Amino acid sequence: MKTEALGAIGSLGNIVILEKYKKDPAKEVAETCELALERIKWLQNPDNLETLSQNPYNSVDPAPPIKSKSVEELKIILLDEKATLFRRYRAMFSLRNLGTKQAIEALGSALKCGSALFRHEVAFVLGQLQDEHSVPFLKESLENNLENEMVRHECAEALGAVASDECMTILNKFINDEKRVVKESCEIALDMCEYENSPEFQYANTLQDVQ
Repeated sequence: MKTEALGAIGSLGNIVILEKYKKDPAKEVAETCELALERIKWLQNPDNLETLSQNPYNSVDPAPPIKSKSVEELKIILLDEKATLFRRYRAMFSLRNLGTKQAIEALGSALKCGSALFRHEVAFVLGQLQDEHSVPFLKESLENNLENEMVRHECAEALGAVASDECMTILNKFINDEKRVVKESCEIALDMCEYENSPEFQYANTLQDVQ
């Protein structure tokens, strides 16, 4: 989303446009503006930057991780519907950075709560992790025809990133889904699986590990 990009840039000059749309009737737009504004405000404190933990994925996230919290504490924040979206996102990225089985299970449980934007981001984070422990959670959301198609789309792509045989089986079930965005996401995800499992990719990955 363009509004998320404005938050990623982190410029104070973007506040005016973000404030304008933070009450947008489209909930996803309003929430993205809210996150972007909170991120810009957070970046203005130099002390925050000094305590920022390393992001192993080198991505520009919509919220910084919370430092020094247990999985149990982070899960409570993640699932707390009364907490600000920014704080819940911070817990989300902390759990991603931990990357343990327990952290992945905490993230997976969040696919059943919050807004569509929130669940979509959870699926995206699970895709970054590329861990087979996330497959049951992603599968359940993809199979739910009542789920927002934006979330189902991201679950499909996350399964493509994991790229196991089980993921390919799941994705093939939805290759003709009635929702075009889901259908096309499954097609792309299957291509991702094929690439991830190709000899060329395995060779390139080995070279990177050696370097």
